[in-house]
Amino acid sequence: MTYDAHELRRQFPALAGGTAFFDGPGGTQTPSRVADAIAGTMTRPLSNRGTDTTSARNADDVVRAGRDSLAALLGAEPAGIAFGRSATQFTTDISRALAREWGPGDEVVVSRIDHDSNIRPWITAAADKGATVRWIEFDRATGDVNPDAVRDVVGERTKVVALTGASNFFGTMPDLPAIAEIVHAVGALFYVDGVHLTPHDLVDFGRVGADLFVCSPYKFCGPHLGVLAGKPAVLEAIAPYKLAPSSNDVPERFELGTLPYEAIAGTSAAVEFLASLAGTTGTLRERLTSSYAALKAHEDDVFAQLIDGLARYDNVALIGSPARRTPTALFTVDGFTPAEVAARLGAHDICVGGGHFYAQEAAAAAGLPEGGVRAGIAPYTTSGDVGRLLDGIAALG
Repeated sequence: MTYDAHELRRQFPALAGGTAFFDGPGGTQTPSRVADAIAGTMTRPLSNRGTDTTSARNADDVVRAGRDSLAALLGAEPAGIAFGRSATQFTTDISRALAREWGPGDEVVVSRIDHDSNIRPWITAAADKGATVRWIEFDRATGDVNPDAVRDVVGERTKVVALTGASNFFGTMPDLPAIAEIVHAVGALFYVDGVHLTPHDLVDFGRVGADLFVCSPYKFCGPHLGVLAGKPAVLEAIAPYKLAPSSNDVPERFELGTLPYEAIAGTSAAVEFLASLAGTTGTLRERLTSSYAALKAHEDDVFAQLIDGLARYDNVALIGSPARRTPTALFTVDGFTPAEVAARLGAHDICVGGGHFYAQEAAAAAGLPEGGVRAGIAPYTTSGDVGRLLDGIAALG
């Protein structure tokens, strides 16, 4: 089946209003099946797990299906999938748990290109234990992260290396397998923030080489939730802060409080939506593989139209040109702050972002104190949307 963005858009009630959404890097719109799954979970018998009742079994089924769905999406094991409030929450929790074993002289490595949610928790945890923080730098001209930049800052005292799978600022996709080899060669853990990667690239957890990986379903047409994927053996070795009576099993020990069953059901529905894009049959992972290939072809085509169009404007400066990237454009417009561009386009129902998007270290290092204008391509973005955005920029004067 040919990828048909116009037909796909019928599944998204929010698109009926006519807004051109380029803010997918901050959060996508949601198809009806996700909302239906959430409502269906909330309107049938449901209770805490642990009893032999229909309502408890319904909750068990939701969680089991959720782990299976996310394992298929990420190429991971269901036993290594945990659910929580957000990726930021998981990173904060994991950093505190790992820091139990740190002390003066130990080193933690973070990167300038990351969202602050994969920087600040590590810096704070290191400061609490007297550990040293070292920084991975990126190429200021292209936005790329060279594996050698990682090699330069790791050593025998490195405990963990935290790095994005894709920059939410430049769109940069670092060479994770190559970097994982460098990290593991010194005996450190590799923690990957996959929030901006997962919507655009089918993750193979084993090939990526991460020990721990987080993502956010609301970036791939699902509900607001956080997902942690880990090697079960790695998770077994981590003692998180938790309540005494709660399960000490993996992955449950990383799930604080009662799980949001409705959000987990919605996440499973979002994965099923992604798997449906190519209209193929097979296992969930096989359908996801076909669908992500079709999605990439669509996004690459629309993104090329966007980049080519922006490049034609003398008053527009494109920021970064990473060798491997998500369909995420960062630019500035002469005479306007990024926030002003976003506001003026927003007045015409063209939704872009303006600022640093919590990638404040990247923005500062790139010499962009006010950040940039960010436009991202999503499964429902069309050439018509791109035309509206380009016309809107031309109308700025």
